[in-house]
Amino acid sequence: MRRSTAIAVSCSALFLAAPASAQTVEDLQRQILELKAQVEALRAERNAELAAARSGAAVAPAAPQTAVASAPATQAPATPAPTTQAPAAQSSSPQLATADPSREKPKNGDHWYDRLKLRGYTQMRYNAFIDGDDTAPSGRSRLRSVHDSSINENGGFSLRRARLILQGDLSDHVSLYFQSDFASAVNAQSNGERREHYVQLRDAYADVFLTGDHTLKVRLGQSKVPFGWENLQSSSNRLTLDRSDAINSAVPSERDLGVVLFYTPTRVQRIWDRLVKAKQKTFGNYGAFALAAYNGQGVNRTEQNKGLATYAMATWPFELDGLGGAFRGQVLEVGGTAMLNKIRPELRTGGVSDADFTDNHFGVHAILYPQPFGLQAEWTKGRGPQYNDALRAIRVTDASGGYVQAMYDVGDVGLGRLMPYGRWQHYRGGWKASTNSPRLETDEIEVGVEWQIFDALELTLAYANMKRREADERRSGRAEGNLIRTQVQWNY
Repeated sequence: MRRSTAIAVSCSALFLAAPASAQTVEDLQRQILELKAQVEALRAERNAELAAARSGAAVAPAAPQTAVASAPATQAPATPAPTTQAPAAQSSSPQLATADPSREKPKNGDHWYDRLKLRGYTQMRYNAFIDGDDTAPSGRSRLRSVHDSSINENGGFSLRRARLILQGDLSDHVSLYFQSDFASAVNAQSNGERREHYVQLRDAYADVFLTGDHTLKVRLGQSKVPFGWENLQSSSNRLTLDRSDAINSAVPSERDLGVVLFYTPTRVQRIWDRLVKAKQKTFGNYGAFALAAYNGQGVNRTEQNKGLATYAMATWPFELDGLGGAFRGQVLEVGGTAMLNKIRPELRTGGVSDADFTDNHFGVHAILYPQPFGLQAEWTKGRGPQYNDALRAIRVTDASGGYVQAMYDVGDVGLGRLMPYGRWQHYRGGWKASTNSPRLETDEIEVGVEWQIFDALELTLAYANMKRREADERRSGRAEGNLIRTQVQWNY
């Protein structure tokens, strides 16, 4: 239709450009030849566009066509030569280029696999004893940590974590998170020898967003349990080398299989986004409020009873700008967590307990983000399974403890960003992740500094004074020692 209109306009221009009385036979002949040339060019263009549409090839937008106005007879050349334009010089119509959307090539992000990204981090450690009980007679505790197996008499380098993470949005309403660890260890069945660097599943979950602004979501699969602020914080983002014994004792390895409902108001998300932009060590978005139900037996362990562990968490950041002075720009976050559970611990004699043990814990937390000075503290209290030395059996016993941590953000000193810290921790209670749920008695002071050399490379140096009971019910008493601890982390 557009080309028909163009031809009609051209014809009108040819015959109405001058009065009929001024036209000669030569003028009319010249105008007819020019009109024929235009018709042939438009016909060739039309054929080229149809061929391109059938093959699915992209065609450049069409150049605007202009009507040809005839000049007065006195200005016309005596012997006009009709000129035709080659089809290749003609551009196709935009309407034809998009007439069949199914033939268009997909754009970035049209497929779910275009929205996924791969990232991760690796931590390499070296621990050196200054002095202490790295060895001990049979039946007495050696200086060991439930968080770092390389603290032993042999020492050496170790890979604490080697994580690979696949994540992204499958659609506007569903996202994926999958994390594996290539630095896990297993024990040989024949002699109990420890074997390093096996792959273990850490996270495998989907988030289903129930609202358009993503403030309300359901998490399905194996994920971190919403108990304890430090437990939820990624090890790649945590300042201290290890989590505290007390907070981690409620959920060793921090994960389980279940369902969580998270709610994060927009105003809370705005504060957290600002903190992340300022490179603060947040705990990640695990909701300002969370309700959850998990198996309760622990990460990568088969459920042993019909009951489910239930959890509730609330945390809220407060901007302290209204206080003025040194508090300008700072944020104080406070909250609490609770869990109710029944668990069947692993036994030294093999298998798991036939009886359920109460495993209930409650905790509180407070974090003043370092801008530049910061404080962080958590405390937990509850009852859980613990081996009783006198009865030689597992019983439900009180468990309590926590930590207090101070840190200072020095900022970029020209060779990277420095953040010194100091932490004191205390715990008395069972450790259900180990066979027979042995009792832990931990008192520890750690002083160190994290040096973020580049975004992709971090170095942590720390001194630790430890007093610990080994996580083995066959050994009694506490071991003591002083260590220099180092960790290099590279992010990718």
